[in-house]
Amino acid sequence: MTEQSEWRFSDDRGQLSTAPRRPERVLAYVQAGATLWGLGIRPQAIFGSDHDGPDPDRAKTGTLPLGEVAYVGAGSGLDVERLLSGRPDLVVAVSYGNGHVYGLAPETAKPLEERVPVVVIDVSQARTFEEIGDRFAELARSLGAEDRADADADLDAARERLRTIAAAGTPRVLALSPAGPDQAHVARPKMWPELRVLTELGVHLVEPAPGPGANWSTLDRADTFALRPDVILTDIRAHAAPLDELRGDEYGAAPVVPWNPEPLYGPRDHARFLGLVADALER
Repeated sequence: MTEQSEWRFSDDRGQLSTAPRRPERVLAYVQAGATLWGLGIRPQAIFGSDHDGPDPDRAKTGTLPLGEVAYVGAGSGLDVERLLSGRPDLVVAVSYGNGHVYGLAPETAKPLEERVPVVVIDVSQARTFEEIGDRFAELARSLGAEDRADADADLDAARERLRTIAAAGTPRVLALSPAGPDQAHVARPKMWPELRVLTELGVHLVEPAPGPGANWSTLDRADTFALRPDVILTDIRAHAAPLDELRGDEYGAAPVVPWNPEPLYGPRDHARFLGLVADALER
């Protein structure tokens, strides 16, 4: 084995993964897999978290070709043998801090790492959206992806368009995850990297009052809509309740933007999201 043929990547835990050659059979957490696909790397298979069920959550998979990418399951349905059933030579996972492998129990993650390299990317609120995106891009390049200047150009154009629209007015934008007809989890914008991007571009994100909940403030229906949103970003993941169930006819006027709180970090994926927000602000 020569030094040139060896693959090496240091993840966000500071752990160095190595392989005799560049990995080709990648198993990834669904968010990581969909992000890598947008960057030019097709995973062999994906897995979900405790929020997910026996089928992949299409709100999280972006443009990932699910007919070509296996879904091995989620949560308690996962064990080491099931994760390794497709013979991956690399696992890509995410962490929300402290190096914990999100979506896998410690008793599963530890023996998994003893048998296959595991790369963990930190997607916590401690990092900016750009920093997370850069790390995924670095990993994708190490796996053979090429940088695409046109994708960066699309993102730059989307950012400039949203900045211009936001400067022309100050609609109140509320990000939430419906929890049924009587309750919503309202996002604290500073705790979400993708929402901080909107704020940096001049979008007026509504901040719920201080109180319990680091990432979300759980409010009843009346208090949620007392925040007077002009535009609503609503969680569209499968485990979230439908927004129509929460707001009914009484609060049905505000334009709605579908929001995945587990965003994809490729430039094209991010440009699409910014474009949806810009479209809503223009209405």
